[in-house]
Amino acid sequence: MLPRGRPRALGAAALLLLLLLIGFFLFRGDLDCERCEREASGGGGDPGSLPRSLTPRVLPDERPRPRGAAAFDGDPPADPGGHNGSDCILPRPRPPKCELLQVAIVCAGHNSSRDVITLVKSMLFYRKNPLHLHLVTDAVARNILETLFHTWMVPAVRISFYNADELKPQVSWIPNKHYSGLYGLMKLVLPSALPPDLARVIVLDTDVTFASNIAELWALFAHFSDKQVIGLVENQSDWYLGNLWRNHRPWPALGRGFNTGVILLRLDRLRQAGWEQMWKLTATRELLTLPATSLADQDIFNAIIKEHPWLVQPLPCVWNVQLSDHTLAERCYSEASDLKVIHWNSPKKLRVKNKHVESFRNLYLTFLEYDGNLLRRELFGCPRPPPPGAEQLQRALAQLDEEDACFEFRRQQLTVHRVHITFLPHKPPPPQPHDVTLVAQLSMDRVQMLEALCRHWPGPMSLALYLTDAEAQQFLRFVETSVVLSTRQDVAYHVVYREGPLYPINQLRNVALAQALTPYVFLSDIDFLPAYSLYDYLRASIKELELGSGRKAALVVPAFETLHYRFSFPSSKAELLALLDAGSLHTFRYHEWPRGHAPTDYARWREAQAPYHVQWAADYEPYVVVPRDCPRYDPRFAGFGWNKVAHVVELDAREYELLVLPEAFVIHLPHAPSLDISRFRSSPTYRDCLQALKDEFHQDLSRRYGAAALKYLTALQQPRGPT
Repeated sequence: MLPRGRPRALGAAALLLLLLLIGFFLFRGDLDCERCEREASGGGGDPGSLPRSLTPRVLPDERPRPRGAAAFDGDPPADPGGHNGSDCILPRPRPPKCELLQVAIVCAGHNSSRDVITLVKSMLFYRKNPLHLHLVTDAVARNILETLFHTWMVPAVRISFYNADELKPQVSWIPNKHYSGLYGLMKLVLPSALPPDLARVIVLDTDVTFASNIAELWALFAHFSDKQVIGLVENQSDWYLGNLWRNHRPWPALGRGFNTGVILLRLDRLRQAGWEQMWKLTATRELLTLPATSLADQDIFNAIIKEHPWLVQPLPCVWNVQLSDHTLAERCYSEASDLKVIHWNSPKKLRVKNKHVESFRNLYLTFLEYDGNLLRRELFGCPRPPPPGAEQLQRALAQLDEEDACFEFRRQQLTVHRVHITFLPHKPPPPQPHDVTLVAQLSMDRVQMLEALCRHWPGPMSLALYLTDAEAQQFLRFVETSVVLSTRQDVAYHVVYREGPLYPINQLRNVALAQALTPYVFLSDIDFLPAYSLYDYLRASIKELELGSGRKAALVVPAFETLHYRFSFPSSKAELLALLDAGSLHTFRYHEWPRGHAPTDYARWREAQAPYHVQWAADYEPYVVVPRDCPRYDPRFAGFGWNKVAHVVELDAREYELLVLPEAFVIHLPHAPSLDISRFRSSPTYRDCLQALKDEFHQDLSRRYGAAALKYLTALQQPRGPT
C-alpha cells in the first residue's frame, strides 16, 4: 500500500508533464507560425529571395527582360522546386478595426451592374469595416449605380466613379478574344487611373461572391515582402499548361499561373516600378507571336510574373475558388475548413459543370435574393460621415409620433426606396421631336399585363416595378423566357425595392417619369390597354397641335372599362362605341366614381371629330399626355386614393389646358382588388388619414399659388362620395 501523499504527488507530476507536453506542441506551433510569418514577409531564407514554400515555379526561360522595363533591386534566383501556393498555413489575419478598405471593380453595361450589386451585397453582409468602392464604369453602369447607391444609403460606404471611356485608348490596341472585351483589360491601368495617394487596393471581378469578411483579405497585405506588389491565387485549371486541347497555345505563366478575379495591388510600389511601361512592353512582345489575349488582363499579368516572379505574393486558394468547366478547385475546397470567395469564372456562370455546383449556387442565390434594406446597418464604434441626406432623414423620422393614427402614412413619405433603374438591357429610341413614352407602375401581381401591353403599344415605355429582391429575380426570369418581352429593347424597367406597408404609387410614377427619354409622356396605369393605333395617333396629334411651340397642354385620353375577362378588343372608335352601346364596355368607373372622369364629357366625345377643351373639376383624374418636364406626382399620396387627382390639380394650377382627343381611348381590364383599396374600403382610419393628406396638400397649394388656389380649397369642401 502506497503512502498516503503518494497518489497526490504522482497526480501532480502527471499533470505537470501533460502541461509541459501541451506547451511544447503549442510553442512548436508558434514557431511554425512565426516561420510562416517571417517567410511570408520575406524575412526567411536567402537574402533578397522568397521562401522556398512560397516561391512560384520558374520554368527555364532564356528570353531577356523587356528593354526599358523597370526591375526591382536584387532579382532573386529561380527556385524550380517552388509552387504557386503556400505549403504552410499563414496565421489567421486579424481584421483591422475601422480601417477604411479600398476596393476597385470594373463594371460596364446593364448585366454587369446587376452582378456587381450581388457582389456588394455579399461584401456588406460580412464586413465590419468602412469601404471605399472605386468603380470604373461606362455611362450606362454609372447612371444605374449612382442612382442605386444614392438611394441605398448604406452607412460607411463611399463610392467613387471613373470613366471607362477615357481609359479605353490605353488598352484598345490589345486584341482580346475574351467575352469581357476591352473592359476585361482595364485592371492593367488601375495604378494610373486611381488616385495617386491610394497605396493599396483590392481588385475584384464582378462575378465573385464573398463568404467571409473582406477585412481578412485586406489583412493579407501584411504578408507582402518589401518587393512584392501583387497578391494572387493560383489558377485552378490546366489552362496555362497548354494541354487542354490540340494546338492550345496559352500565354506564358509560372506553372498553372495565377487567376486575376481577386487581386491585392500595392499601387504605390507598382507606380515606383514603372508598371505602365512594364506591362505595355510585355504585351507588345508577346503579341508578336500570339494573335490576342484569351483571358484578357490575366494573360498579361501572368506573362509579367513569369519574367519577374518576385513581384507576386501567392494567396491561399480559398480566396478565389474558381468554378470553370475544367476547374481543379476541389483540391482546394475539399481540404479547406472554410471558403472565402467563390469565383464564377466561366462564360456559363451558374450553369458551369461541377459536381458541387449546387452548394455554390445556393450561396450565390442567397445574396442575389437577399433583402438589401437589411444591409443598411451602422458600424458602431467606427465614426464615418453619414450618407448624403441621412441626417436630415433621421431628424424628420425622429419628429414623427408613433402613436399618431396616420403614422404609417407619414413614415411612407419619408422612406427612401432603393432604386435600380434600367434593370434589364435597354436601347433608347432615336430622338424624335414628337415621340411619346408610355409611363406606368406595377407590382408583381400585375406582371402578367406586360405582354398584352407590349402588343398594344409599339413605342417606348418606362415602367417602375415595386418588388422585393427575390421578386426582382423572378421578374428577370419571366422577361427572359417571354418571346414578346425579351425582344423589346425599348422598354425600360426600373425596380423600386419594396419597403413599408403602403404601396408608394406616386413615388413609383416619379421614378418611371424621370427615366423617360422622349419629349412627351403618356401617363397611364398598367391595367389599361391602349388602342392599337394610339401610339401613332398621339405622335400625329402632338405635331398637329404644335405642342412643341411652347403650348402648355395635357392631352386627355378617354378611359373605358370592361368587366369581362374574355374580351375582344375594339380596333377602332366605331367598334368601341358599338361595344359601349351593347353594354360590353362602360366609361371608366361609371358605377363607383363617375366624377373622376365625368369632365371628359363622353357624350361629346362620341361625336367629336377634333380635339376639344374641357375644364378642370374637383376629383378629375384623366389619363393624359404631357411634356416630359411636367410637374411630378405628389409623393405624400401612397396606397389608394387621390394620387392622380392631386397631379391633375397641379397641372391645372400650372395653367395646362386640357384637350380631349377624339380618336384616343384606353380600356381597363378586370383584376382582383389591391390590398390598399381593400383597406380603404374597410378602414375608417385609412380614409381619415387620406382626408388629412388632402387638407395638407391644399395648404401647400395655397402657399405656392396664393389666391389662385382658392378654387381647389372650395372644391375640397364640397360634399363628396367615395374617392
